[in-house]
Amino acid sequence: MLKISRRGFATLAGASALSLAAPGLLRAQSAGRLVVIGGGFGGATAARFAKMNYPDVSVTLVEPQAGFVTCPYGNLILGGKRSLPQITHSYDGLRARGVEVIQDRAIEIDAGSHSVRLAGGTTLAYDKLILSPGIGLRWGEIEGYDEAAAEIFPHAWIGGDGSQITNLRAQLEAMPEGGVVGLAIPGNPFRCPPGPYERISMIAHYLKQANPTAKILAFDAKEGFSKQGLFQDAWAELYGDMIEWVPGNQDGRIVRVDVENKLFISEFGEEHHVDVGNVIPPQHAASIARDAGLADETGWVPVNSHTFAATAAADIHVIGDANTASPMPKSGYVANSTAKTAVAAALADITGNPAWDDPVYFNTCYSHAGENYAFSVAAVFRPTDEGFADTPESGGVSPRGPLSELSRNRRLEARYADAWYESITQDMFS
Repeated sequence: MLKISRRGFATLAGASALSLAAPGLLRAQSAGRLVVIGGGFGGATAARFAKMNYPDVSVTLVEPQAGFVTCPYGNLILGGKRSLPQITHSYDGLRARGVEVIQDRAIEIDAGSHSVRLAGGTTLAYDKLILSPGIGLRWGEIEGYDEAAAEIFPHAWIGGDGSQITNLRAQLEAMPEGGVVGLAIPGNPFRCPPGPYERISMIAHYLKQANPTAKILAFDAKEGFSKQGLFQDAWAELYGDMIEWVPGNQDGRIVRVDVENKLFISEFGEEHHVDVGNVIPPQHAASIARDAGLADETGWVPVNSHTFAATAAADIHVIGDANTASPMPKSGYVANSTAKTAVAAALADITGNPAWDDPVYFNTCYSHAGENYAFSVAAVFRPTDEGFADTPESGGVSPRGPLSELSRNRRLEARYADAWYESITQDMFS
């Protein structure tokens, strides 16, 4: 049994853990072709890690955006604590390492011929494919919510070019005094379990200064959520009665929206007028994974827990939010950690070098709730014959208690969160 103290885990989960999380690799002795689809936490990490450890392998990264806008720290734009350029990252560091970065969209995978077709007409051949496409939104599952509606009620849940998050921020700034912000939060599983609640906190942080009589109505399809006690403690201490969270068992599930009249309609027909609406719809794996036949009936991709090879295609390793890896959350840190294992497994077949037969996966997740106020959860996971499992007596969560007793702790965790962000993005893009 592995036992890791909270202090020990915090050390492990810093910059050094980004290396410790990966298996030891030998330098490649033979060339091969690795194609990586998706330039986010999983894909960028995979491309960098592969080129660093296997310099003779051809590594190609396919990503439609010129730069990567991180979902982590996107909520801080809503709170006025970050700007879009501060969370946008260039692929130039990967290019400098020898990764071929193609700005295009992968639209078709042919597992039989080991090829990927791009929107621009190019076809790429691969020996191994790392697929890290992220999520797709289940358009229409909430009646009235489609891509057009998302311009009025932004989801701001996929970084893209950053326009969704800046749209939501602009709407908050333009909201009338005493207005209502409505959030529709999906059931599990979805990207970043604590993300909607950090968003609530950061919106409240902004409104407390700019529009203190405004209200936030958070309609949740679930009856509970990640770090719930910590968030609700922060809301009560920092924002008073500004925030109302409505759980699923109290008619918190939004089933229809009317963007023209700015209405959220609940499961039992209750209509709620909002001045600003943020709809986070149910999710599944991005379309390229589903179209390739890699996803199962859940909409997510089942994978081998030791290698992340897709159950349906052994030469395609699926990492990040698109796969099924419960109890591991769909988080940036998990994508970063598991990318290294996937690369090691994929390139072992190409180079003849051994992969790590007993990998360890890490998650550390910080959440900001206010000015100099943050908390975290950390966990260690291992593969099993049945899938993935928590490592007993590892990780932990920030302590609860009044701010008068824990102010130093909250301030320090806010600093640790910023350091985590800088560390992990350096590990992806430098």
